[in-house]
Amino acid sequence: MRITQDCSSGADQPLAASAVSERHRQPALLSAEQACATYTQRGELSVSRAGVFWLQTDPSLGANTLWRLTERGPERFGPERLSVRSRVNGYGGGALAASDTGVFLVSEQQQVHFLELATGVCHQLTDEPCAAFGGLVADPRRHRVLAVREASGRQQLVAVSLEHGIQVLHAGQDFYGAPALSADGRHIAWVSWQLPDMPWLRTTLWTAMVTETGWLRGSETWPTVSEASVQQPVFVGTILWVLSDHGGWWQPWRLEPDGLKGDWVTGDGPSLDHASAPWQLGESHHVPLAGHGWARVHYRNGTGELWLYRSGTHEGQPESQRVASEFSDFRCLGVTGRQLYCIARSSARLDAVLRVDPGTGQVRVMAGGESALHGQKPVMPLTFEVPAVGDSKPGLHGFFYEPTPSSATTAPPLILVAHGGPTSAAYPVFNPQVQYWCQRGFAVAEVNYRGSSGFGRPFRLALAGQWGEADVEDMERAADYLSSSGLVDGRRIFIQGRSSGGYTALMALVRSRRFAAGASMFGVTDPLRLREATHRFESGYLDWLIGAPQQHPERWRTRTPLYLADRIRAPVIFFQGGRDQVVVPQQTRAMIAAMQAVGLSPELHWFEEEGHGFRHQTSQVSMLVWLFSFYRRQSVKINEQGGNLR
Repeated sequence: MRITQDCSSGADQPLAASAVSERHRQPALLSAEQACATYTQRGELSVSRAGVFWLQTDPSLGANTLWRLTERGPERFGPERLSVRSRVNGYGGGALAASDTGVFLVSEQQQVHFLELATGVCHQLTDEPCAAFGGLVADPRRHRVLAVREASGRQQLVAVSLEHGIQVLHAGQDFYGAPALSADGRHIAWVSWQLPDMPWLRTTLWTAMVTETGWLRGSETWPTVSEASVQQPVFVGTILWVLSDHGGWWQPWRLEPDGLKGDWVTGDGPSLDHASAPWQLGESHHVPLAGHGWARVHYRNGTGELWLYRSGTHEGQPESQRVASEFSDFRCLGVTGRQLYCIARSSARLDAVLRVDPGTGQVRVMAGGESALHGQKPVMPLTFEVPAVGDSKPGLHGFFYEPTPSSATTAPPLILVAHGGPTSAAYPVFNPQVQYWCQRGFAVAEVNYRGSSGFGRPFRLALAGQWGEADVEDMERAADYLSSSGLVDGRRIFIQGRSSGGYTALMALVRSRRFAAGASMFGVTDPLRLREATHRFESGYLDWLIGAPQQHPERWRTRTPLYLADRIRAPVIFFQGGRDQVVVPQQTRAMIAAMQAVGLSPELHWFEEEGHGFRHQTSQVSMLVWLFSFYRRQSVKINEQGGNLR
């Protein structure tokens, strides 16, 4: 076994030396340090009469800093050491809510604060060390914020204010989604769900009146015509709109006295999702515009599109316009005045804050959107589709990145990426790691296997009971398709994944000889142990993915990489954080021991100070360089001339 300890502390001197020498040898290449240092991400945009606010990562600190839009441009806002992040459900979301005179936020310590716009004074509104808050929604009329509170293994819908502290508005459900409040503050809606469900499987829609004193009256639930995941309630006056997938896709529906009714506004028909899986609280993929119009996101074959729907109609259909087509994913839609704002992601640039004029469709980048490649042209994704096989194996979509410069005579090695989740998705958005590998002679492909979101409810639910089989089979199908198409060297296909994607990669190495090597970044190795130790949000998820252990013990035995280490023949590299509370460190330790016991020599890189997903820049640099070194060594072994690797 090859192992490095305390990679995040910089103790691995050979790594630093190799990175420096690489920079001198190939000054034109994007270095690992450059790739990680410039990867600024933006999200959780929130707007109000007070302005436009958002969160921005600081790659050097691993912190989420607060920014606002001013007449001078984007500016950082708030105390110097302020880091904003919610940890509700483990994945957070809704850590920021703009109000009329400032912003409500959740600090890194999980407490709610109010930051005054005029004075910059930050008031702490809660003091509950064992609680976490998220899904913030401002209630300007009552000078408070609505939130989901998580404490002592339960959740509640609460209101928080400086004057009244915490008021519990609703309790008794296992989980709560971010609430929606009408403009006049008199109507509220939210969703909830119960164990063992996840919010993309089955949720319940609630509505209530809000009294003058801020309490709820007349809470009631609304059934759909069939089992559904309902998300993102939005009020237009007193009319409530939601995104529901009871018709097979997350589509807009309006609530009427006798239930949800179809949407006449969208002319696209029931063939596109208008949202992604709600892993985080407070997502916004649709928002009403002035004059009875809408802004909505469509996901088409994995790519996000931003559409405007105006009130004028032609032959019974609304006027519609796609805008910002150079971007490929959109989040956090919000309207202030007559302007639409959102976070947009692109294949060629960093995350951007966009302003869109709904009347003209004119788009302006207000912050971000910068190039991260120091003047170099990024490798752009090519969409590929693996054909369906009968009724049991649906078609698959993915994104392929060619190496640069490509060789006309030698097919390149391939890094095949299984996204995490697994109920998530791969999007064609800028990823410096992909650019780093492509510049060094590797092709990269990201696959939306069965279970991915953005392809309709049946495709998303096709992973039920099939995790470790259907996803692995789809990764193999993608590898075979790209190889048979002549795009990559079939002898040099490597597979990797993070978290659940690491599990898919390991199971692929167990099941197949198709892959020359693999990488697991804080990946699952023992689903049963994970089931016993995971957080409450996902405590029923594994039973859905594999089946109840008592009813399907054979499934669990044959889908546990830890028990199948003797079937792995390819080299494997592991990365693990010592403070990971999602996939605990013992998962990787046990897998390393099992592989050693059967004579294998896995490579392990340990980051003692990291959790689930590496936040510190030094850790990200180390992982990227070690991954490239590992893949290059394996590729050279297979092809002594090294192909076009540099």
